[in-house]
Amino acid sequence: MRIYLDHNATTPADPSVVAAMTSALQQQFGNASSVHSFGQTAKTVVDEARAAVADLIGAGPQEIVFTSGGTESDNLAIRGTAEALFPTKRRHLIATSIEHEAVLHTLKDLAKRGWATTLLPVDDSGVVGPQALDAVITDDTALVSVMHANNEIGTIQPLAELAAIAHRHGALFHTDAVQSIGKLRIDVADIGVDLLSLSAHKCYGPKGIGALWVRRGSRLIPMMTGGKQERNRRAGTENVPGIAGLGAAARLAIRQAETEAGRLAALRDLLEAGILQRVSGTLVNGDPTRRVSNTTNISFDRVEAESLLIALDLEGIAVSTGSACSSGTLQPSHVLRAMGHSPHRAQSSIRFSLGAGNTVEEIDRVIAVLPKVVNRLRTVARASSTPSPQSSPVGG
Repeated sequence: MRIYLDHNATTPADPSVVAAMTSALQQQFGNASSVHSFGQTAKTVVDEARAAVADLIGAGPQEIVFTSGGTESDNLAIRGTAEALFPTKRRHLIATSIEHEAVLHTLKDLAKRGWATTLLPVDDSGVVGPQALDAVITDDTALVSVMHANNEIGTIQPLAELAAIAHRHGALFHTDAVQSIGKLRIDVADIGVDLLSLSAHKCYGPKGIGALWVRRGSRLIPMMTGGKQERNRRAGTENVPGIAGLGAAARLAIRQAETEAGRLAALRDLLEAGILQRVSGTLVNGDPTRRVSNTTNISFDRVEAESLLIALDLEGIAVSTGSACSSGTLQPSHVLRAMGHSPHRAQSSIRFSLGAGNTVEEIDRVIAVLPKVVNRLRTVARASSTPSPQSSPVGG
């Protein structure tokens, strides 16, 4: 039995997604910008997908910009807004210390080019307090960017309160909702944001396609120039098969959001309780209630996370040490460190993220396997840290 518990990294494409993409590749293969019937058939696919994505977040279809994924959507939101507001002298950008690297690295790059940037702290559960934003925002702030649900710990931020503070100062508000789409019911009017990023492959769609929602009237400079696609906001021939797949994934999320969230929460709680009861020295990272239904992040004292990940993979269980975009780094999780946790705790933490294919039987197997694996790794670590006895002098 192979068990996949890394759905926050990526999800398997749903059969309805594969069918939509196959049809787009084989039947609706025209260029969606062409005026002949082949092009207009492809354009219909794009329009239907755009409407589905808009319905998913309570938006208008004309406000949806298709991109290559979450990273491009984040870049377009932040860079596009910063460039659009540059002439107004609003050259201050705010994000949180636990954002995805697509946001953090974009702010670092803009800081090198003259924008002032501020990273908001989080509390020990990974939540940004509105007072933290209130303390640093100014009338020079152009944009505030706060992730909706964190990719490593699943914590959900109080977007409506934060967005209200931004708007009082005349700033726009962006949220990276890559990890909340399909897990939470989202209405952009309720959360009060101006821009929202999403990605298909986190909600059973294909890789390489995403979208940015831009509230009507928001100023945005395109980052890619060329043709007039996407209402002049993102040039380039439309990825019709990818867009069709995103549209199918959006329709799936609309149908299953509430029922699937409850099922995954029950499985996650079963897994979490089993680990905490059967493995000593374990702690849950993040807010225990204010989080998405499929995610738990657990620290295993005296166990190196990479070793645990490999050992579990040998048992047929796929988990993660955090963001898939940070794989290969030896640095402790920037999210857990921002929450005030020690480097040891940050480097001994594993993320379990559940999805549509997971079952009670799989969770039971993980709970059965983990204690043995953890005990073995702790025994090896203890033995390797014990100094060897000094040799006795020869002769005498």
